[in-house]
Parts: sequence; C-alpha cells; structure tokens
Amino acid sequence: MSTQPGPEFGQSADSPHLRVLSQYVKDLSFRNAMAAASAQAYDQQPTIDMGVEVKSRPIGDQGEAVEVDLCINVAAKRGDDVMFAANLVYSGLFQFVNVRQEEIEPLIWIECPRLLFPFSRQIMAEITREGGYPPLMINPIDFTPLYWAELRERQARDGLPPGAASAAF
Repeated sequence: MSTQPGPEFGQSADSPHLRVLSQYVKDLSFRNAMAAASAQAYDQQPTIDMGVEVKSRPIGDQGEAVEVDLCINVAAKRGDDVMFAANLVYSGLFQFVNVRQEEIEPLIWIECPRLLFPFSRQIMAEITREGGYPPLMINPIDFTPLYWAELRERQARDGLPPGAASAAF
C-alpha cells in the first residue's frame, strides 16, 4: 500500500493508496511549573510519565476523509513536584483511495499515526527545549501492537470471538 498520491509516482490511477491531505497542530499546551528552577533540572533525572492515544472521526457527508488525532501527554516530575506538563494533539486529514473497506481500520490506527509521529516528536522536543529543559526525545512508537491489543479488548468487550472483525472505528 502506498502513501504517495497518484500516477506520477509510478502507480496506476486505480491502485490503492493513502493520501495525506493535511496535517496540523490541533491543540498544544505546556505548563512550566518549575520555570524559575529549570536550570536545576539537570541536577536530578526527572520521572517522565507519558500517555499516547489515537482518535479518529470521518470528515464530510460521505466520509470522504478521516481526521486522525495523535494525542501525546507528558508530565515530568522531580520527586512529588511537577516540573512541566505538555499536551499535544497533532492531527492529520487522510483520504483512502481504492482501499478495501476491511483494510481501512488498520490504516487509520497504525499507518496514519506512524506518519504523524515524527512531527509530534519534533514539536515535543522543541517545546520542552523552549521551556528551559533538555529536548524531550520520545522513542519511536510501534502502533501495530497497540492496535491489535485495542482490537482484542474491543472484541472481548463486545462479546466477539478472537479474530472476529468489528465494524466500529
């Protein structure tokens, strides 16, 4: 499956592909609770708590595109004191061309966040650096096992046998 649009990349016009229509910062916040003490941040390694979530929703009357949100929440603490908290929602608008319906859900939950991640990572590194701390370099994330774990959890919750397809996304 290609992520590049159109025949100009050596594809036929009817080959399945994913188009990235746009990508953008949807929401960004940075709370720098220890701004005045950020120079002391180098004295002790902070504890970093991070959460990652992927959300999606169809866009347009016919669901011509899908908006995918990659949500990254980070809190750095020194002991019980919060040094900083950063929350980012980085989104993309994606279109699936000639893709079979059963292949769309894995693309939304695996391929789309994979494409958004490098930009989200860079934004988080820059915002922490601008806050007076060393850049936060988030390790790459493999969204495949996260998708399969979420799918198994959804199937168990819906009472479906393992391996059965679920239509919701």
